[in-house]
Amino acid sequence: MDKPWKGMTLLDFLHSKKDGDEEKGEVESERETGIEGIEEEKGVEAPHIYTVQEVTRYIRQRLDEDEVLRDIYIKGELSNLSQPTSGHLYFTLKDEFSELQCVMFRERNLDLKFIPEDGMSVIVRGHISVYEKRGRYQLYVEEIQEAGIGALYLAFEQLKKKLKEEGLFDVVYKKPIPSFPARIGIITSPTGAAIRDMLKITKKRFPHVHILLAPVAVQGEEAPAQIVRAIQLMNRYSAEREKIDVLIVGRGGGSMEELWAFNEECVAREIFSSEIPVISAVGHETDFTIADFVADKRAATPSEAAELVVPDNREIEKNLRSLELRTRQNLFKAIEFYRKRLEVIEKSILFRKPTERINQYRQTLDELKRSIVAEITHLVTVQSKSLQALMGKLDALSPLAILERGYSICSKLPEGKIVRSITDISVGDALKVLFKDGAAVSEVKEKDVKKQY
Repeated sequence: MDKPWKGMTLLDFLHSKKDGDEEKGEVESERETGIEGIEEEKGVEAPHIYTVQEVTRYIRQRLDEDEVLRDIYIKGELSNLSQPTSGHLYFTLKDEFSELQCVMFRERNLDLKFIPEDGMSVIVRGHISVYEKRGRYQLYVEEIQEAGIGALYLAFEQLKKKLKEEGLFDVVYKKPIPSFPARIGIITSPTGAAIRDMLKITKKRFPHVHILLAPVAVQGEEAPAQIVRAIQLMNRYSAEREKIDVLIVGRGGGSMEELWAFNEECVAREIFSSEIPVISAVGHETDFTIADFVADKRAATPSEAAELVVPDNREIEKNLRSLELRTRQNLFKAIEFYRKRLEVIEKSILFRKPTERINQYRQTLDELKRSIVAEITHLVTVQSKSLQALMGKLDALSPLAILERGYSICSKLPEGKIVRSITDISVGDALKVLFKDGAAVSEVKEKDVKKQY
């Protein structure tokens, strides 16, 4: 079917507008007056003069009605990205040869799963029209996805990188999972196969465990908020009422879109903030979500989470029997060891004649005593002889011994300086002469200096 405007001129387009249209009124008024009216009087049809607005609207109308441009996918590279306070996203889509101005209004870019960046190769969907104020055609974008990589996968990688840089994946923050939990909290869909599998396995492996279920949506727009709320409620219940030892957060397998609730930033941060240790059990073994990286432990499937969170009652009984057997064996070995040791002690002389060893020690003590006394006596004798020899030397060098041999010591008064030479005294000096049995004071009457030949 032909388009309404096919074969229509710009003038026909303007005349086809409804009655009362402002532009139509202006065109008709111009026809009635001015140059066009003068030309008609002369019998010559004058060219119609259009306003800029008329031309721009005509071009926009043509573009808006084109089936190709009405809903088009375009591949290119992002550049000149900007997002003012209005929230609208403005950018240029370019390739090696051309550029195309684009705008994505706020209500559209709120649904983006990733953050567009300059230089990113993308595929955009939208329609091309004219921005009348500038007279510029541009692409009005409805969707953006990275070329070659899904938008969800790109958003996953961006959030993963962001949270990793913040340290939310660090091992130091991982809380240990208790070996024998008394109470387990499960956050999942109440109608899915995952909850049935987990309940069946936990009750079979460890029937005495108490399970609390927080039913939530596990996919769709409402799922992230419900999961966050459930984690908060479980933590509050654990703090204010009964302690919950561990939480399991997860669901069965599905597509990336179906598992996306567990890739939301709010869910990841709530898992990280939980005071209760969290096991993430989302999808199948090959499925990885942001929740898996933030959680204290990852289980490949909900069934594996049930096996991780509780021990197997049969395994416990088996281990207890094994421990009992080993304990008995070790006990018997210890008894046998000490029995043999006791037999050796009973056969020893010390046990049969305990005083004999004591008498031996007494004899040894007497011998040591005699040896010590003899050694001390010898040392005293040697030291006494050495002391007497030193006393003899000291007496020989004593001035008193010299006086005994008939010598005297003369000193000058009043200072008492020993006179060693004739030059130390003068005529008239008072001298003190010391003998072996007393002292005398004399005066120098005359000096006789010995001549040197």
